[in-house]
Amino acid sequence: MNRTQFILVTAAILFVAFCLGWFAHWIMQRFSRVSQADVDQLEKMSQELHEAEETRDQAITYLQQREAELTNQLAQTEAELSAAMDGLREARTEAEELRAHIERSQG
Repeated sequence: MNRTQFILVTAAILFVAFCLGWFAHWIMQRFSRVSQADVDQLEKMSQELHEAEETRDQAITYLQQREAELTNQLAQTEAELSAAMDGLREARTEAEELRAHIERSQG
């Protein structure tokens, strides 16, 4: 093989390699291309997800506030119940003492 043939064969091989590389790049780009509709759909989904997370955070905050309010109301109600029970106990004791005093006075 002389020098000219070697250069032509090398050039042909390099040209074929270039064409195969270009074709492979074109195929990869064609299959990996994302359509604008898909991008729009992904943007819409991300916006909806963001809104859902905000709604969830608001719901959690509301529930925490409501739980604190109900806990406070329960504590107040328990305190009122305890005071009422103490008052009732004192009233019963006083009533028993008065009955005993009346019975001693009459009897």
